[in-house]
Amino acid sequence: MVSQDYRKSPEVISRLSPEQYRVTQEASTESPFNNEYWDNEEPGLYVDIVSGEPLFASVDKYDSGTGWPTFSKPIAPTNVVEVPDTSLGATRTEVRSAHADSHLGHVFDDGPIETGGLRYCMNSAALRFVRRDDLEHEGYGEYREVFERPAGKR
Repeated sequence: MVSQDYRKSPEVISRLSPEQYRVTQEASTESPFNNEYWDNEEPGLYVDIVSGEPLFASVDKYDSGTGWPTFSKPIAPTNVVEVPDTSLGATRTEVRSAHADSHLGHVFDDGPIETGGLRYCMNSAALRFVRRDDLEHEGYGEYREVFERPAGKR
């Protein structure tokens, strides 16, 4: 994969909606079932709203019943960082983007066993969706092959 210069910039931060800012910069959580991507079934790539770094692919998305977009694994594991989170009095694992340090959501170990047992429960407000047909135009052409492989071959 081609290495891009993914980073956080003051210009991008200034263009975030209030909800995107609260989620990505203040580690807030958006409402379940009332967010842009929880029920999106289109093929494509989910990238960090701040840096553009690729995070998750629709081929790894599933309906967890929680009301947030949920994935079994990141498309580029080096683009996500997992850190302990004790903010609610219990230890959870927060997921942040590696290059922009955006709060994305949390990962839990109660996902489907057949896909690795993980549930990456993300906030739509932290993500931008790039449709499969727009990957080349948007600079993510190297990820197109992910959508052309048979299931289980990633």
